[in-house]
Amino acid sequence: MIAFGKYVLFLCISWLLLSNAQASPLWYRRHDQHIAPKRFFREFLPKLTETFTQKLPVQAEPSSWLHSTECEVCKLSVSLVQVLFKEGHTKAEIVDLLVKVCISLGLQDDRICIAIVREFENEVLTVIDKLVLKPDEVCGTLFGSTCGTPYNPLESWNVSLPKTPKPPVIPPSPPPKGSPKLRVLHISDIHFDSFYQPGAKAECNEPLCCRANDGQPDPGESGAGQWGDYRNCDTPLTTLENLFEHLHNRSAEYDYVMWTGDLPAHDIWNQSRGDQLSALDRLTQLFKKYFPNKTIYSALGNHESAPVNSFPPPFITNNNSISWLYNAIADSWLNWLPQDTKTTIQQGSFYQVSPYPGLRLVSINTNYCNNQNWWLLLNTTDPAGQLQWLVDVLQDAEMKKEKVHILGHMPPGISDCLKAWSWNYYNIVNRFESTIAAQFFGHTHRDEFEVFYDNVNFTRAVSMAYIVPSITPYPNLNLGYRIYELDANRSGCSWSVLDHETYILNLTQANSAGSPPQWQLEYTAKSTYNMESLYPKDWSNLIYQMRDNSTLFQTYYSLYYKSHPTDACDDKCRRDLLCALKSGRSSDPKLCSDI
Repeated sequence: MIAFGKYVLFLCISWLLLSNAQASPLWYRRHDQHIAPKRFFREFLPKLTETFTQKLPVQAEPSSWLHSTECEVCKLSVSLVQVLFKEGHTKAEIVDLLVKVCISLGLQDDRICIAIVREFENEVLTVIDKLVLKPDEVCGTLFGSTCGTPYNPLESWNVSLPKTPKPPVIPPSPPPKGSPKLRVLHISDIHFDSFYQPGAKAECNEPLCCRANDGQPDPGESGAGQWGDYRNCDTPLTTLENLFEHLHNRSAEYDYVMWTGDLPAHDIWNQSRGDQLSALDRLTQLFKKYFPNKTIYSALGNHESAPVNSFPPPFITNNNSISWLYNAIADSWLNWLPQDTKTTIQQGSFYQVSPYPGLRLVSINTNYCNNQNWWLLLNTTDPAGQLQWLVDVLQDAEMKKEKVHILGHMPPGISDCLKAWSWNYYNIVNRFESTIAAQFFGHTHRDEFEVFYDNVNFTRAVSMAYIVPSITPYPNLNLGYRIYELDANRSGCSWSVLDHETYILNLTQANSAGSPPQWQLEYTAKSTYNMESLYPKDWSNLIYQMRDNSTLFQTYYSLYYKSHPTDACDDKCRRDLLCALKSGRSSDPKLCSDI
C-alpha cells in the first residue's frame, strides 16, 4: 500500500488524466491541444469530476475507487509528471496544480492538501525528473510484476555469498535445566503524539485524530480517551511516560532493551526535519531517564525521516542527503553503543555490537528495502552496501563460532519490501542459518511472525523472525510490548528464544477506570500455543496446526490484534494471515501453496 502522502499525490496527478473510463497516457487533451492549468480548472475540472463520479460504483467515493486501482494510478501519475517536465513546467507549477486538484476533489481538507503535496513534492518530483525508467518499469518495481515490468528484477543483482562451505546444520536442543537465561525487553512503533488531547475530536475525517487542533467532538460523539483511543489516534505522552515508569519498576526483570523504530506520530503531512529530530531527542531523553542502567539497542523506523519513507542512499548528496538524520541517530544511539559503531551508522544506519561473549547484535536499516522509498528507483542495488556488509559480519561470526541476533524495523517478507532485496536477504539467512539465532522486527503494529525455510524445497524451517506488537494503538489496537527469554548457557550457547511474554494495555479498561492504567500479561507463547520449544520448526508446525484447527487459529487471531479484533476472520482472511506467517520473503506466492 502506498504511504498516505504519496498516494494523495498519485490521486491528484491521476485525476488530471481521467476524462472517462479510459485514461489518457499523456497530459489531459482536447482536440489534440494541451490544456493550460488555468483553463483546466475553469472549464474542464467540474465536468471531469461529474463525468468520472457518475462511473463510480454506487456510494463509492472517488478516492476509495482510485485506491483499489493503485497500479494504474501509479502509471498515470508517473506518465503525467514526466510529460510535464519534458514540456518545461517547473516544480512550483506542478505543485500548485496538484494542490488545487486535491482541494477541488475534496481528497482532504484544504489544510492537509496544501501540506501533504508540499511535504512530498521534493522527493517524488525530483526522483521522477531524474528517472530514465518508463512508467511501466517504475510501477512494476513498486508493486511487482503483475503491475508492470520491474526495473532491477531479482536476476539483476545478487549479494555475493562466501565461498566457504556452509557448515553442517546441527538441530538445536533445549538447554539443561537450571541453565542461565537472559531476558530482553522489545518495544517498537511508539508513535508518540505530543499534540494528543484527551476529549478532543476522535473522528475528524483526517488520517490522524485526537489532537488539540481537531476541536471538540460533535454532539452525541465521545471524545478522545484519557490514555489513548482506538480511532486512528497515536500514543499520548502521558501514556508513554506511564509505560516507561512501569518498565522502570520492572527493570530487574530484563537485561537489555531492543527498540526497533517508528518514533513520531502519523501526522506525516506536517513533519519537518526539525520535527523529526525533536522527536528523536525527546525519546532519547525519556529512555535515558527511565532506563538509566540499561543498554538500548535500536533500529531505524520508516517514520523517522521527513518526509516519511524517504531514505536516500549515500550517492544522493547535498540538501537531499539523509546525513542530517543519520548523524543525529548516531549521536542518540552512541549513548549506549561503543564508538566504533559510528561509521556504519552514519553511512547507512546499521551496526554490529557484542553485548555478551559469543553473541552479536546486528541492527539493519530495512528502509533500503521499502518500496515506498522513491529514492531507490534511481538504483535499488544493495543500497549503502548493507547486505554485503551483513554477509561479511555473519561470515566473521561463523568463523568465530558466535551467534547473531538481527534486529530491524520492517519485516523482510511483507509486500512493502522490494523483491530483490527481500530474496537476497532470504538467501543470506539460509546460508547462515547456523549462525543467526533469532530475528526481531516491528512495523506492522500487529503480533505476528515470519518463518524462513530452506531455499531448495521450502519445507525445512531454518530461521524465525519475531514481529512485536506496537506501543501505539493506531489503528484500532490495544498497546503492547514483549519480553523474550533467551538461552544464555555459555558452555554451548544457542542464544535461542526459549519463550516470550506479551503485555498489553487494554484501552477500554484504562479509559473507564479513572486511575492510572494497568499493563497486564496477555499471554506467554509456549503455554498459550502448547509448544515444547520455540525453534523455527515449532513455529512452522504451529502454522499447519492453525490451518487445521480453527479454535487454535482464533486464539492467534485475537492475539494478532492484541486482544482487540474488530471483525470476524473468514476463510480468505485465515489463508492470508497464515500465508504471511510462511512468507519470509516477499512476492513469492508459492511459499503458501499448501495453506
